[in-house]
Amino acid sequence: MEQQKCLCMPLLGDSFPELYVNTTHGPMNIPGDLKGSWFVLFSHPADFTPVCTTEFVGFQKRIADFDALGCKLIGMSIDQVFSHIKWVQWIKETLGVEITYPIVAGTETLAQKLGMLHPEKGSNTVRAVFVGDPEGKVRLVLYYPQEIGRNIDEVVRAVRALQVSDEQEGALPANWPNNELIKDHVIVPPAADLATAAERVKLYENFDWWFCHKPLKQ
Repeated sequence: MEQQKCLCMPLLGDSFPELYVNTTHGPMNIPGDLKGSWFVLFSHPADFTPVCTTEFVGFQKRIADFDALGCKLIGMSIDQVFSHIKWVQWIKETLGVEITYPIVAGTETLAQKLGMLHPEKGSNTVRAVFVGDPEGKVRLVLYYPQEIGRNIDEVVRAVRALQVSDEQEGALPANWPNNELIKDHVIVPPAADLATAAERVKLYENFDWWFCHKPLKQ
């Protein structure tokens, strides 16, 4: 019986695996060089491919949004640095967009370490997104197939939502900050006993004791 390869990947709350990599900006230690900063590491199947090109332009077009969140961007694929450099030059010359974030020259070993190589999807990396916090912990993981490009606005929203959730000690609803029921409010953590459940409905806006919410602090 053929033994399947183990598909390993960092899980939510894990420390991000330490990676020593070469990039278009020189050698990097991820997450060591990013300590104290939020970061998004995103992989693409290959340089000089249409969907990946639209994604890289999309991330660059929103660089100000990520900067405002104190979040650094790092791209990656299993291509050599010289290929990344040529592709970045092509994007600037042809599309008029200068890619300012580093792109990692990935290896198969590195991609397997992050769960980016799926056996049924060939040798290219899937479209993975990892969001790490200032302590180097994995806070969000997204996986897209090769045939579907990512929604970059959702990545921006997710980073902002994670930061707000941490700062304001609560959960955030679907489609935050434009939820259909409570708009941009923060959901209060659930009560752990009867007394707290009774008190919650007096302190917060609510639909019931288990669904209390509070305005977003500015």
